[in-house]
Amino acid sequence: MAMTLITTNTSSNAASSSFTSSIDSTYKLYVFKFIDLNPATDDVVFQFQVNATDGADYNDSQITSTFFLSSHTENDSDASIAYVTGADQALGTAFQRLCKIGNGSDESAAGELFLFNPSSTTYVKNFYSRCVEYHAADTIQDTFVAGYINDATAIDDIQFKMSSGNMDGTIKMYGVG
Repeated sequence: MAMTLITTNTSSNAASSSFTSSIDSTYKLYVFKFIDLNPATDDVVFQFQVNATDGADYNDSQITSTFFLSSHTENDSDASIAYVTGADQALGTAFQRLCKIGNGSDESAAGELFLFNPSSTTYVKNFYSRCVEYHAADTIQDTFVAGYINDATAIDDIQFKMSSGNMDGTIKMYGVG
C-alpha cells in the first residue's frame, strides 16, 4: 500500500502540534511520523489525544492502552525491559503517553503512531506507536504503546504535545491506502 503525505507540521517553541483537517474517510489508516522532537522542559512526556467530530477540548474520547519499553544507559550500567503501569490507561480521557524526552542539545525523540479507521462510526479506533528517545537520564529508550479509542463517533482531530512546556520538531501525517 502506498503512503501519501497529507501534511507536515514543523514546530518551533510551540505548545502543541494539532491536525484539525484531512482526517476523514479517505483513508482507513493514518500514520504520524515524529522527527527530532525536542522539548523546552527537561524530562517531559510526549503525548497525544483525539477529538471526536465537532469536539474541541481533547478530553472526551476514552483510551485503553498498554505501555512497555526497553532501555539501556549510555554508560552501560543498566539495561532493562519493563511494562510501565503508570503510562497506560483504562478508559481514561487523559493524553496518552508515547515517550519521555530530555531537553539537552543532543536529546530528542523520533517515532510513529498508526491510527486505524478513525472515521468509523461503528468500531473503536485502534492505534499503536513506537518511539525511540534519548531520555534525560542519559538512557536510550525504545517505547511501545498500543490501545484503542473507545468512541463510536468519527475522530477528525488529533493533538500532540509535551506534558509541560513547548517543543521543537516535525510531525508528518500520511494516509495509507
